[in-house]
Order: sequence, then C-alpha cells, then structure tokens
Amino acid sequence: MATSFKDRNLIAVIGDEDSITGLLLAGVGHINEYQKKNFLVVEDGKTQVSEIELAFEEFTQRKDIAILLINQHIAEKIRPTVDKYQQAFPALLEIPSKDHPYDPSKDSVLKRVQKLFGD
Repeated sequence: MATSFKDRNLIAVIGDEDSITGLLLAGVGHINEYQKKNFLVVEDGKTQVSEIELAFEEFTQRKDIAILLINQHIAEKIRPTVDKYQQAFPALLEIPSKDHPYDPSKDSVLKRVQKLFGD
C-alpha cells in the first residue's frame, strides 16, 4: 500500500545543539519502533559531513516525516545534496541558529521560488 501524505506526521531536524534542544523541548523529538531518531545534533569539529549527508538522505526517504528542518549553516556543508533535493514531502526548510543568522541568498527553496517567478 502506498504511503500517503496523511501518514507523514513528524518533523525531523538536523541542527546545532541549541536548535535541537529548543525543538526537543517543544516536543518535536521522536524515536520509532526501529530506534531511529528524527533528529541529528551536529557538533562543530566532531560531526563528519558524511554523517550529515547520511541523516539528510535517511530523513528525506522516511515516510513518516512531513517537514525537515536544517540549520542553514549546516545545509551549507552539504549544499550540493540540499540543492538536488526537489521532492514535495518532506518539505525542506532552512532555519537560522543562535550564532548564524538567516541569509536568504543561500536558501535553496527561496532560490527556486524566485526562479519560478522570474525574480
């Protein structure tokens, strides 16, 4: 049976410790029956780019995730992978962090929207 958008009820997050902590306190955290978390804490100097890419691929392929939030400065580390992602679900949103403000010129979704409208 095909998975419908109605089965997608989780938010996944790839972010720094402060962003993840805030979202976990807001109730976003989940561990499924296979012991898979819906978040990845990226620590500067400790988390490998390959680990970030692996989490991104896993979260974008899971059928229970509706939205994937990623800190924009972390998305920059895997920019080619982020830019290639074009699926509607899970929706991909780049968010700022406490130490790294949002830069609209780097947001892949915003770039696509601007291209669509000819801006």
